[in-house]
Amino acid sequence: MNDQPRDADDPIQPAQQPHAGGSPDSGEGAPVVHAPEAAEVEAPTVAPPTDDRQVVGDADPWNSAFQRIMGGNLVMALLAIVTSLIVGGILIALTDERVQETSGYFFARPADMLSAVWEAVFGAYSALFQGSILNFSRADAGFAQLIKPFTDTLNFATPLIAAGLGVAIAFRVGLFNIGGRGQMLWAAAAAGWVGFSFQLPPVLHVLVAIAVGIVAGALWGAVAGALKAYTGAHEVIVTIMLNFVALWFITWMLRTPGLLQNAVNNNPISPPMPETAVLPSIFGPPFTLHWGFVLSVAAVVFCSWLINRSNLGFQFRAVGYNPSAALNAGMNVKRITVLAMLFAGGFMGLAGAQQVTGSVTTGFTSGIDAGIGFDAITVALLGGSTPWGTFFAGLLFGAFKAGGFRMQAAEGVPIDIILVVQSFIVLFIAAPPLVRAMFGLPQPGKKSRRQRRDEAALRAMTEQKGAQA
Repeated sequence: MNDQPRDADDPIQPAQQPHAGGSPDSGEGAPVVHAPEAAEVEAPTVAPPTDDRQVVGDADPWNSAFQRIMGGNLVMALLAIVTSLIVGGILIALTDERVQETSGYFFARPADMLSAVWEAVFGAYSALFQGSILNFSRADAGFAQLIKPFTDTLNFATPLIAAGLGVAIAFRVGLFNIGGRGQMLWAAAAAGWVGFSFQLPPVLHVLVAIAVGIVAGALWGAVAGALKAYTGAHEVIVTIMLNFVALWFITWMLRTPGLLQNAVNNNPISPPMPETAVLPSIFGPPFTLHWGFVLSVAAVVFCSWLINRSNLGFQFRAVGYNPSAALNAGMNVKRITVLAMLFAGGFMGLAGAQQVTGSVTTGFTSGIDAGIGFDAITVALLGGSTPWGTFFAGLLFGAFKAGGFRMQAAEGVPIDIILVVQSFIVLFIAAPPLVRAMFGLPQPGKKSRRQRRDEAALRAMTEQKGAQA
């Protein structure tokens, strides 16, 4: 301390406050605290992606492109078809009598059995090709006979394409439309009733009949969608039960005079369609291909625009990707569910209307669907639930139907072999890891550009909705 007395004239100095770390008199300054060079809290690690597909970097673009191509839907579909044909060839060889006979002395003369196997398999698939694409055995009869099998393929594919769209569009929304039979039955009944009950001008008559059939199928599909959306009932159970409701109700109407039954007999069959309500042939006799194929192509174009270019299609895809995220983004999931089944039923209705106005014009029965409603599931699966994929898958199955009859007639191969091939196609399409393991394919690469864009848009809508809330 300073012991000298303070003069009265000296100014009064404020008392010095003690500082932490030392007093002013001690000459020690306060310690300086420096910011840490690195964050003391460890940054959270990035969680691995939950998608089973590997995220491929941009370090090797060629490898990334190869993995995306080899893991894509097109390659998987082609491999599924090839593998199924191989399995079908094995079954053809096993059921061939010549092969069975030569197998008894295989070790003595193996060439006989191998030759018999080649003749059986090659002959069967050659007949399948000539019955569905080009008939070289009738080439001398003219160009029309040469390409007639191809037009038959297009004719068989016409309702398969339309019905396949009815399954594919439901798949894109996360729904399984297994009710194609009931929707086709109602459409066929409605279109047939308009056809034989009214007298209209030629072109207008068939268009009105098809339009009424589409509406009938759409309404029957919307019933399943409404039950799914507002009661939580599973669409698979609902559509299967609605198939039987439609089947027996249409059967009753076909057996009741004054409704759908033909008045000239007591059989459960409808009256024939008048010429004004029949889809005309595109090329005329001897071809059976009618203008329903053009309507199926138009349906593919419309479905492609609806799913990929329209606002409603974006909502369909968003609900199919993640219904909870779509709901958080402000989408009406229940309404979208009903609309999806409405459109699915409409496409099925187009297939049913094509049956009574193009394929079976002499009167229809309760079997007018011809199993197309169930074959459409395979077509949509093979087509990857895309409109144009469904189109080409429908052509393939139309070729199976057209060529299967010639294969049975010319080579004596059971037509059930075609059903086995179709079943194996479904098996391999439904089990991609099995096909990858069989052919040693890499795992699929990163998500497609459309999927990433849709997910980004959905994420932005969700964030905007949260910010407004």
